Amino acid sequence: MNYPHPIIAREGWPFLGGAVALALLVTFGGGGLAWSIPFWLVALFVLQFFRDPAREVPGDARSVLSPADGRIVVIEPAQDPWLKRETLKISVFMNLFNAHSNRSPIDCEVMGRWYHPGKFINADLDKASTENERNALHLRTPDGQDITCVQVAGLIARRILCYVEPGVKLVRGQRYGFIRFGSRVDLYLPKDVRVKVAVGQKVRATTTILAELP
Repeated sequence: MNYPHPIIAREGWPFLGGAVALALLVTFGGGGLAWSIPFWLVALFVLQFFRDPAREVPGDARSVLSPADGRIVVIEPAQDPWLKRETLKISVFMNLFNAHSNRSPIDCEVMGRWYHPGKFINADLDKASTENERNALHLRTPDGQDITCVQVAGLIARRILCYVEPGVKLVRGQRYGFIRFGSRVDLYLPKDVRVKVAVGQKVRATTTILAELP
């Protein structure tokens, strides 16, 4: 989970190895280069999907960093379904061409974790937050502020991976999970945060500051 880590996510090694092996088999097994081009394109797609570059961490302890690469699709007041409180919700939608490593938005301790099975509708839709498969983490900053960070599966995503449990301490930008093949991450923040992004804006995990805590 900590840096340094491979620039290709370990979750993708079996997929990448299989794709490259199949492309090599077609190339040198009698198919020739022309027949192998589609297989090399698949291998290239797998390579870009599972990229997991190291990122510089900006701001300070009050900065809430993006937990994922993608596009902002929601900024609105919302009821946190996990901690039963009024919050500001910011959602990041991840398409097939975004890096899918999930990283901690704040310095925190994991206070709770909840997993709920569900549907696999388009993660770009608002109802994905309440109907899709999802994994939620209750994160608490050293000064006692609470954030809920929710991994939500998407239309194609079929595997949410989370590597932390209650009691684990995370630092901003630290890798904690992965979602395969399209998804979103919802953040439920204190109502009085100062938002630094806008709906439709493209963001990058760790390097984009979404909001500032009071």
